Amino acid sequence: MVQVTFIEADGTRREIAAKEGEPLMIAARNIGVRGIVAECGGSAMCATCHCYVISVAEGALPAPLGDEADTIEFNAHNPQDNSRLTCQITVTPALEGAVFQVATGR
Repeated sequence: MVQVTFIEADGTRREIAAKEGEPLMIAARNIGVRGIVAECGGSAMCATCHCYVISVAEGALPAPLGDEADTIEFNAHNPQDNSRLTCQITVTPALEGAVFQVATGR
């Protein structure tokens, strides 16, 4: 398991154990991270798993692919340079200790 932290809208820090090889969204949703809704089930279409990457090891995350980038641009609330969809982040050991802030609003 890979330990990552989510910061919810109210500032609550949720440290979770994510299963290697699965989308990060699944671990966040299963543990009940507030704000990770995942309406589309991981298809990179709804942006209800939108987060901001606060801290991650250099090179641990590849750049977003076209579908993810488009969804963030057109569907995410307040997209930023560090925006990602957790459904498109595959958990790897390189994510150990990473910190994500849940994006709020719609």
